[in-house]
Amino acid sequence: MVAIVSVGSSPPTISLPKPRRLHRFSRSGMASASLSSEIATPGVKLTEGEGRLPKVLLTSAGGSEVDIYLFGGCVTSWKVSNGKDLLFVRPDSVFNKQKPISGGIPHCFPQFGPGTLQQHGFARNMDWSITQSENVDGDPAVTLELKDGPYSRSMWDYSFQALYKVSLKAKSLSTELIVTNTDKKPFSFSTALHTYFRASSGAASVRGLKGCKTLNKDPDPKNPIEGKEERDTITFPGFVDCIYLDAPAEVHIDNGLGDVIAIKNSNWSDVVVWNPHLQMEACYKDFICVENAKINNVQLEPKQSWTAIQKLFID
Repeated sequence: MVAIVSVGSSPPTISLPKPRRLHRFSRSGMASASLSSEIATPGVKLTEGEGRLPKVLLTSAGGSEVDIYLFGGCVTSWKVSNGKDLLFVRPDSVFNKQKPISGGIPHCFPQFGPGTLQQHGFARNMDWSITQSENVDGDPAVTLELKDGPYSRSMWDYSFQALYKVSLKAKSLSTELIVTNTDKKPFSFSTALHTYFRASSGAASVRGLKGCKTLNKDPDPKNPIEGKEERDTITFPGFVDCIYLDAPAEVHIDNGLGDVIAIKNSNWSDVVVWNPHLQMEACYKDFICVENAKINNVQLEPKQSWTAIQKLFID
């Protein structure tokens, strides 16, 4: 039996509905993401995206849509019923597998930020596979899987499984990440969902982080300044790069474009707020990043798992 490990505080779990229509995929066939493969689940379609890369399109009965690229297991678009996309992909993003997709909800695993591995780890540079899809009362979901291979082991010599479930409703987008140690020795990791929200950065704001301990990377990212957030509302007048430790289970974003997005989480203990300002002069005005993260390492013994859930929803 696999043990579930929760590290740090444990906010109330966000419950997901039990599936009524379920489709499982064999490890052959869909593992290679062949576009000739059909998915029998309503509201779940495997199609061709930018750069001819395979992507999954989820469409809810309420009219919302989500795009998920198998390369990087990256959600790149979340459109609500009025057609507005609440996520942002940078104009310099490439879809050729030479670089990670820059935008949407990229994975940072098994390392957040710089360190002994490549920046933000390797999960965003690998192909994920589809293992399961389902539809509950018109609300679709798909589960992707990432496992170790020669590429990952060349940097991080451990056997692991990461399952990533993406669930769509009319006004919400939920993700569940489960990391399991399938090795015979313990390992540790840090992780984050590097979410890019479409925004007018000069008018955008974030609420709900007052009182958190902070690690401010402005002006020197290599030597963050410890502090405490005293503001009710965080704004983006210039460069912003700050980690909020032991953050609450819910924060709110005003994207400055007329939308207020709530971010609820279970077991993502920290939040990162980022805008590069003039370091990305071509697009910094068009997005902000508010990232659920696990900054301190999670330690997993063999057969243990760690689970974290994020739910984005809009009124």
